[in-house]
Amino acid sequence: MKFSLKDKNALITGAGSGIGQATALSFAEAGAHVWIIDLNEAGAKQTEQQIIEKGGKATVLLVNVTDQQAVKAAYAKPASIDILVNSAGVSHIGKLDSTPESDFDRIYQVNVKGVYNSMQAAITRMEAAKKGVILNLASIASSVGIPDRFAYSMSKGAVLAMTLSVAKDYVKAGIRCNCISPARVHTPFVDGFLAKNYPGHEQEMFEKLSATQPIGRMAAPAEIADLILYLCSDEAGFITGCDYPIDGGFIRINN
Repeated sequence: MKFSLKDKNALITGAGSGIGQATALSFAEAGAHVWIIDLNEAGAKQTEQQIIEKGGKATVLLVNVTDQQAVKAAYAKPASIDILVNSAGVSHIGKLDSTPESDFDRIYQVNVKGVYNSMQAAITRMEAAKKGVILNLASIASSVGIPDRFAYSMSKGAVLAMTLSVAKDYVKAGIRCNCISPARVHTPFVDGFLAKNYPGHEQEMFEKLSATQPIGRMAAPAEIADLILYLCSDEAGFITGCDYPIDGGFIRINN
């Protein structure tokens, strides 16, 4: 079977919802033992239950990715770390002058330090095994200017840069590191954002946001997960140090 992850241990941060959850389900279907890394116990348990009901293997690790010691302790539990997917992240809306220091620090802690903590905890084990795959979630915001996304863009630019650095430093150790850059994806975050900021006009605003992408719609989380599955599979064994836009044409057609 192509894109098989049979007998591989895959750690996925943010696997309790959205892209992370879709990736966890996809990886389990491909045969991986999925380690669900999340702070949201209810969401993590839901992901685990869905995987187990379909005959897959999953283990929940409730971890705050901003806590380096907690990440290291959790990542010592699997027998191996064959794949690491850094999907955990938070968003922020605001320009430079409307971004308080507290919000800037919050975005940095999760989106930048969280990825750093996760990769650092995994890399020594991968290096010892002389193999491993890391896939980070960047964003179109790391490549083009997005209005009112100052802190978020900063964090995703850092994710892209860290990806390229790790790919170069560990290629001789048999470790591949790539990232993907989604545009808008229809996740629970989008629904929550619309309900909070546009009560009574959710559908209208959803359609407006969808129309900003040339393809005319948002991505489904499962579509993003399919690209992640490919990049983490042995079939992508010749790919490292790359960023893959998955954006409905946003970068190349809009810009």
